[in-house]
Amino acid sequence: MHVHGYGDETAGVCPFSGADAGTTRSGVPRRTVLAGLASLAALPVMGGTAHAAPRRPPAPSATATATVPAAPTRRPRAARGAHAVGNPRGSDIAVRAGRDAEARFGVMFKKLPAFSPPDALLTALAVSMNDGKAPLSDVKDSDVAFDNPGMPAGYIYLGQFIDHDMTLDKTPLTQQQQDPRGMTNYDTPRFDLGSVYGKGPAGSPELYDRSRPGYLLCNDHDGVRDLPRDDVGAAYLGDPRNDENLIVAQLHAVFLRLHNRLRDQGRTFEQAQQLVRWHYQWLIVNDYLPRIVGRDVVDRLVRRRRGGPIEFHGKFYKPRDPRRPYMPVEYSGAAYRFGHSMIRAEYEVHDQHTVPIFANESYQDLRGNRPVPDDLWIDWNYFFEIPGMSTPDDRNTARTIDTQLSLPLSTLPPTVVAPTAGAITSLAERNLLRGKRLGLPAGQDVAVAMGLTPLSNQQLGLTDPGWQGKAPLWFYVLKEAELLGGHRLGPVGGTIVAEVILGLLACDTSSYFTANPGFDPGRGYSMGHFLLWADAIDPRAFEVPEEDEAAEDEEDEAPHEEEPEEPETDEPEDDEEPELLEPGEAPDPAATSPVPGPVV
Repeated sequence: MHVHGYGDETAGVCPFSGADAGTTRSGVPRRTVLAGLASLAALPVMGGTAHAAPRRPPAPSATATATVPAAPTRRPRAARGAHAVGNPRGSDIAVRAGRDAEARFGVMFKKLPAFSPPDALLTALAVSMNDGKAPLSDVKDSDVAFDNPGMPAGYIYLGQFIDHDMTLDKTPLTQQQQDPRGMTNYDTPRFDLGSVYGKGPAGSPELYDRSRPGYLLCNDHDGVRDLPRDDVGAAYLGDPRNDENLIVAQLHAVFLRLHNRLRDQGRTFEQAQQLVRWHYQWLIVNDYLPRIVGRDVVDRLVRRRRGGPIEFHGKFYKPRDPRRPYMPVEYSGAAYRFGHSMIRAEYEVHDQHTVPIFANESYQDLRGNRPVPDDLWIDWNYFFEIPGMSTPDDRNTARTIDTQLSLPLSTLPPTVVAPTAGAITSLAERNLLRGKRLGLPAGQDVAVAMGLTPLSNQQLGLTDPGWQGKAPLWFYVLKEAELLGGHRLGPVGGTIVAEVILGLLACDTSSYFTANPGFDPGRGYSMGHFLLWADAIDPRAFEVPEEDEAAEDEEDEAPHEEEPEEPETDEPEDDEEPELLEPGEAPDPAATSPVPGPVV
């Protein structure tokens, strides 16, 4: 079965995974199927976890439903997540059709030259970007100097979900084959949840529940909220990339659950879809982007005049045809890849259960393209701030935005990059070489074009004269953020990311920017409210561990007498032998070490 835009060179590029370009030194293509891959958002809540109802559209008709075609006797086989075979269709527009062309992709800074440093320099730079730290056995042991306290780790995977939505190519395969460079036949980037809804009940019937018209297909099993799957474990999705890791897979399931909950409340398919889309778009603008680029940047770029649509006031992202906006390669190939530096080597999926993103065979990890194991369910309170729930001591935070990537990303496993001759398994190297192949401008050149004082290579730490005073755009964006503290993007990276996302929303006449500019689910609304509204918090997340209950009971039963003072004891000498760990207290190193293999 072909799933909406998935075939050779049709999949959208994924800045948050290793699925970016199929870059190899020998031109060997990447594998097309990730069999067994398991890796790498109403009104505010009032009083605990109860959720007030959001503003509603007009009351639905009692009989209104979406039109659904006659159900086939057997559901077709689902597609495995295609991890971007070759470059996404049309992303090489600068080198194929010129820097002034706009189609599915285009160059944002058209007058700037491509930056083409020697491959050897890019490879050496990639090696220096590996932080070398093995995954932890418990997130509580994380080095706080590299944690981003204002960025719960869930926002990085929300960013991955957002990217898949905007880069999904739903152009029919026959038209793609007639136009392999994406110059005429292409689907413009939109935040329309195409990864969730596909082409609707008529165009993508495999995504919908045949027994309940207008409902999305769900799959709850073993106490886990999973994606709908076929009999071999492949997920039915508008975009198979959302099954590439267990975090984004379970995040996708939240959207399925929310749509169906709205249908249960009496909304038509169209009303439910519109509500989910508008809340999702509002969260991108008012929760996600402010954390990534800063609220001041967002406020500077959008404005609403009384009675009119929300206006976009960007200076640099200006598609010639707003009805068919392009995707800038500076965004897809560099700026939006900031998330790579924020990926942890490990995550605590629920209380006292930390799992690495990649692990050796027979050990648990978070790679996807498989049914979610019953003990790897996500407690969203460990990934987002959930109103009414106490903050866990070891909530997963994102890493700071800097030029260091976690160790597992330096050697991507065979399920992410096919182990063929010449395959490049370092994510940093893939990004740097791909940026050169797509003709990206240098970071300093973009800064000057924005009217900013550029960072020098000395400030960036690039001392080799072979750089000729310039830096790759992706590295520049990361280092710029790092020098400013690493908690959000700097002026170059933040401007590119914010202008493209907000500009695309302004171009889409069906987005809330134009269709309902007064839409507002409530002050302080965040992804945590969205999760509560969707009833997506696993009941086990509210349970008190048995040992804590026992401790509370003992405390209640014990007489409240004044405790005697503890006798003074001498501090141990520095040369005393350390206390030995109990059996099983230390992790098996093989369970958290990165997958072995050379960086070819």
